[in-house]
Amino acid sequence: MNKTQDYTKVMQDMMASFPVDTSKFQGAFKSQAALGEKMSKVALEAAEKSAELSTKWTKDTIAKVGDLTTTKEEPADYAKAVSDFASAAAEMASENMAAFAEIAKKVQMETVELMMAAGKDMSEEASATVKKATADIGAAAKKATAAAK
Repeated sequence: MNKTQDYTKVMQDMMASFPVDTSKFQGAFKSQAALGEKMSKVALEAAEKSAELSTKWTKDTIAKVGDLTTTKEEPADYAKAVSDFASAAAEMASENMAAFAEIAKKVQMETVELMMAAGKDMSEEASATVKKATADIGAAAKKATAAAK
């Protein structure tokens, strides 16, 4: 009589010889941590520049309000002071909004560069890992098949 093949043993042997490389997980974690650090640096730098710009804008506005609140000799001078303040405020708003836009543009550019570099690195790592895993699995399958015979 033919002896029944013990597939449990074959599966255990195959899983035991299945390669698990934890260094890839550690490498991926380190890559993600490095990317997070770079992204944080970009965000913090942008926040710092935005805060500086906001502070400057506030100081400039307060200085203009100070000019507005000084006493005038003629009633027409008050109207002129308000007009000058409104004009200066509109000009400052335009300049500062353009500066904020430049900060945002820089953040966007740096973020895109970081993401593209990270994507390229991950793609290369994934490709190498898949090739290695395919070769290792092929070898493990051959070994398990040979053991089953």
